Amino acid sequence: MTRSERLVLAIAVLASFVAFLDGSVINVALPAITAELGGGLSLQQWVVDAYLITLGSLMLLAGSMSDVFGRILVLRVGLIGFGITSLLCALAPSGEFLIVARALQGVSGALLVPSSLALILSTFRGPAQGTAIGLWTAWTSAAFLVGPVLGGLFVDLASWRLVFAINVLPILVTLWLLALLGERDERMREVPIDYLGAILGVVGLGLPVFALIEQATYGLASPIIWVPLAIGVLAFGGFIVRQRVAPAPMMPLGLFRVRNFAVGNVATVLIYGALSLGTFVLAVFLQESAGYSATLAGAALLPVTVVNIALSPLFGSLAGRFGPRLFMTVGPILGGVGFLLLLRIDASADYLTAVLPGIAVFGLGLTITVAPLTAAVLGSISSRQAGIGSAVNNALARIAGLIAIAMLGVIVGSDLDLGGFQRGLVVTAVLLMAGGVVSAIGIRNIPPADGAAAGSGEQARAGGGQENDIHERRGDDQLEEKT
Repeated sequence: MTRSERLVLAIAVLASFVAFLDGSVINVALPAITAELGGGLSLQQWVVDAYLITLGSLMLLAGSMSDVFGRILVLRVGLIGFGITSLLCALAPSGEFLIVARALQGVSGALLVPSSLALILSTFRGPAQGTAIGLWTAWTSAAFLVGPVLGGLFVDLASWRLVFAINVLPILVTLWLLALLGERDERMREVPIDYLGAILGVVGLGLPVFALIEQATYGLASPIIWVPLAIGVLAFGGFIVRQRVAPAPMMPLGLFRVRNFAVGNVATVLIYGALSLGTFVLAVFLQESAGYSATLAGAALLPVTVVNIALSPLFGSLAGRFGPRLFMTVGPILGGVGFLLLLRIDASADYLTAVLPGIAVFGLGLTITVAPLTAAVLGSISSRQAGIGSAVNNALARIAGLIAIAMLGVIVGSDLDLGGFQRGLVVTAVLLMAGGVVSAIGIRNIPPADGAAAGSGEQARAGGGQENDIHERRGDDQLEEKT
């Protein structure tokens, strides 16, 4: 690699590492946060969902802004904003302050995600691009590997506040590397930005989530609950209508006329909603009820990440040879079986006999699923639309996690006792298995030689028109990695 290429790769890795690390450490810190600030399960839900509301609803808008204003500028603003809001989270004097800071942190995170990988795609070409993306994936995967353990160590040895403050160091390094890079931005000023769609999306997600989290406190009959719920549903309907008529929609609805894209995204919502729900209840229960330290609770899921890193290339290759349908069917169902095995956990939660077997089976099922799922979604559309396709898929994965955490009170009750924990495990297993069933019924295997042509032809029949032309010009600049 040239010096410039090495700098670009380092910048993309560090920027993504910050966002991924923040998402992977938070669950193990939740009991310590509520122990100091109060608020119970409701505050724990809000600390997670405030971030996901703004991150999920603004991610597609951020991709448009990256095109119009330049990915380097947007990345720099995102890094500075993420650093400032991380410090606000670390210094939060109350639960309400922390929730607002987390929402602002999600805004900055949305600016980071589309721009970091876009730098790689605009810098590398041909085989070198595949190598660079592979290195980016390997290093950013380390965030998921070390995040829970690192967060647990901070909580046990110092304070949960360091979970947020630690972001500042890699952000400063990344900003310094951006200054060394010294490249000029490429901008597409002719692409309009759908600000109205973004506002409708935030309101359409935020108000229903508020109603779902707070209904346990006020009751469904209270105007404090049903009024925001009704306004949010209407706003979300307006968002869908806006995507049909906007000249450059953030989420082109024509893509959903492609069978594998539509079915793959339904599977994504089910599977990633299950992941958010299952990992949340497991991390919190192991600490609050089973007496695990934050470090041990974070380490409990390490086998999942290790298996995923070790075997994902294998299953990605096999899916390329035999098609994604079998893997997208077997993987989620096996993951659901893993969570059913966790029903053996009692108040003692012995790791070797009660926790590890279920975690190992779940990890294998997840590993079988992820690469084929991504291939099925992005392989169904033309390569020039992979960027917007990946952006939509990534945003839906985040929104699925947002809704799953918002529903937590309905599923487990006001306290995460053993009964509520077991209900959470069962719902997680059902969602995973439903993702497998949806894939078995709906996914089609497209021969590799015909995949691109089939995707392009089917997308053309979907009637993309002007919106497809705009998003094809954006192309790979918006490609982003789903977590």
